[in-house]
Amino acid sequence: MGSRHLSRSIAMQSLYEWDFNSVSDKELGMILQNNIKEFGSNVDDDSFIKKLVFGVLEKKETIDPIIEKCAPEWPLNQITIIDRNVLRLGIYELMFGSYNEAPPKVAINEAIELAKAFGGESSGRFVNGVLGTVYREMGEPMKEDTTETGKKRREESSDIEAIKSPDKNNGSQEKKEKEIGKKVTKEDAEISKLATQEDKE
Repeated sequence: MGSRHLSRSIAMQSLYEWDFNSVSDKELGMILQNNIKEFGSNVDDDSFIKKLVFGVLEKKETIDPIIEKCAPEWPLNQITIIDRNVLRLGIYELMFGSYNEAPPKVAINEAIELAKAFGGESSGRFVNGVLGTVYREMGEPMKEDTTETGKKRREESSDIEAIKSPDKNNGSQEKKEKEIGKKVTKEDAEISKLATQEDKE
């Protein structure tokens, strides 16, 4: 997988930890630095990770109501922490990201892949449904972009290149993503354990 996909994984893990531990926005910076150090050795430039994380934080008050509007059957606090933060990342890229870096369809596909990799059995479908609704509400930007510029953007996007062909560092990047997954799974297990204890009490 490409370094952009790994960058998104690290951004998602950082937002997950921030949300899971209910820590202050200031502490998110420390969480991010630790995750970049632990998982980002194959990422040449960590500016994209920081842009995603702090972008989500800055636009959270705009993004969260959009999630609630596009997933009306699911109050925000009932959406799993993974799915909630994957959606925040996806909506941030759709609404505030650069289409030169990631066209809308790429941003949606990347979010779906994160949901499938780190979420539950239905996470991919859920994220796909919500982001698809957001995309349609936005008027489906770039859907009909058949110009040479649009074609070039799609072809040159590092995300698309990562999907087309394996990265030369693929093995080590997959290992990093598995490590992130283990960390997330461990924290999910802690949540389940706490919930079980509360039920017994």
